[in-house]
Amino acid sequence: MSLSGLGDTGKAQPPPALFPAPESDTPTPGRRRGGAPQNGSSQGGPSHDGPPQNGSAQTGPPRTGDEGRQLVFFGADAAEPTVADLAGLLAGPGEVVRMGGTARLSVQVDAAWRVHVLVAELASRGLAASWEPTEGERHAVRTSYTRVLKPLAAAWLHGTTKRPPAAFHLTGRRLRLWLAAAGTPEPPDGFLLRLGPDDQECWESIGVALGAAGLAGTLLGPGEGGPAYRITGRRRLARLAELVGGPPIATPPHAWPT
Repeated sequence: MSLSGLGDTGKAQPPPALFPAPESDTPTPGRRRGGAPQNGSSQGGPSHDGPPQNGSAQTGPPRTGDEGRQLVFFGADAAEPTVADLAGLLAGPGEVVRMGGTARLSVQVDAAWRVHVLVAELASRGLAASWEPTEGERHAVRTSYTRVLKPLAAAWLHGTTKRPPAAFHLTGRRLRLWLAAAGTPEPPDGFLLRLGPDDQECWESIGVALGAAGLAGTLLGPGEGGPAYRITGRRRLARLAELVGGPPIATPPHAWPT
């Protein structure tokens, strides 16, 4: 994707240190996610030996464990990344705001590994991202203002209120981004997909889209550990794992459906 129209990204910080730091998980254009990742951009790509540093990311062998998994129609591996996939972040706690003929997308996350994954996912769609720590040991990941995101903002914003478009549906890549930003395992057999706390007008439509994807869930309110949709049952969790594909390299053990 062309980077024209993205605007000045400024001096973004490198992603926060992990333990251990992951390799870059940005997919190479024209290749499936199972291939060896390559990243020549200066997105703060991390290395094996210490905290992420500015400069080009190291490459490494492909992640194993997904051999033999068949591509699922609408699954994360079934198509190349596009900006439209970012609707998955808006299904969760992501926000989009407009300024003139441009828009910016942002999301707050609760763990450093999510920053690494989201920065790489945004980069794979031609969008440079920055991050900064926020209160409560959280991190804010955001893009620059760019014309590229204007259609997404137009579809989701009614004035300043976020609301899914009428034809909204969830694909594997959208679910993958939602899960990377706000998915949490709930042992022994559940998974939470967290929602925006101020997005009550979105919750019902998001639940309908989950059901249409074969992931009918239970809506948990703020007093029940939410807002979030709880996905339970072996069949639904297997469906979720099938749609989102294998875990990104930065993901801690047991934080991703398998």
